[in-house]
Amino acid sequence: MTVLLDALGTLVRFEPPAPRLRMLLAERHGVEVDEDQARAGMRAEIAYYRREHHRAGDRAGLAALRRDCAAVLAGALPEPAREIPVDALAATLVDAIRFDAYPEAPAVLDELRARGHALAVVSNWDVSLHDVLVATGLAPRVDAVVTSAELGVAKPDPRPFAVALEALGVRAGGALHVGDTVAEDVAGAFAAGVRPVLVARDGAPEDPVPDGVAVVADLRGVLDAAR
Repeated sequence: MTVLLDALGTLVRFEPPAPRLRMLLAERHGVEVDEDQARAGMRAEIAYYRREHHRAGDRAGLAALRRDCAAVLAGALPEPAREIPVDALAATLVDAIRFDAYPEAPAVLDELRARGHALAVVSNWDVSLHDVLVATGLAPRVDAVVTSAELGVAKPDPRPFAVALEALGVRAGGALHVGDTVAEDVAGAFAAGVRPVLVARDGAPEDPVPDGVAVVADLRGVLDAAR
């Protein structure tokens, strides 16, 4: 069996960036902001990034996007932060954002591979996902990675799934996709002819789950679904 997996909310989680942003602004730039100001700045930056991450399909696009995100962050912070050079603030922003793998993710991926399953990550992310997977130790555990920004199309479009299956040399029949959203992961998997498995880490998902879709509390539930 082939197992496709989403990244954020499925394999990796996003550490709250505001506390680290505050620390780095003070240490590197001598700029003091309070917790509420840091959170407001990051909310503005994250909202902009989500709208624009499709631009970062290569390293040049990623660098340009990070500069623009830093400018948005500066505009949402108190006046002293706006005096920080944009390249320096971009570096601080990148260092403030950290991801880590969910605790069960490495062992589950290892078990799936030990059973002979081919694994691919299919995510609405920019080219930096490759770096995140390396940093979290997950990169060696998967066989292919497909990001929406590199491909130029995002889930729920079926094309990211098709590209992942082609990279693995398999067909949709018998494959499953594991993700944490109904609108992107479940709908996209159905469109691609792949069986969806929904990860609902915080309990009941916000969106209605179509009949017949397996819902698991974390990745350990995938071990049963992939039998």
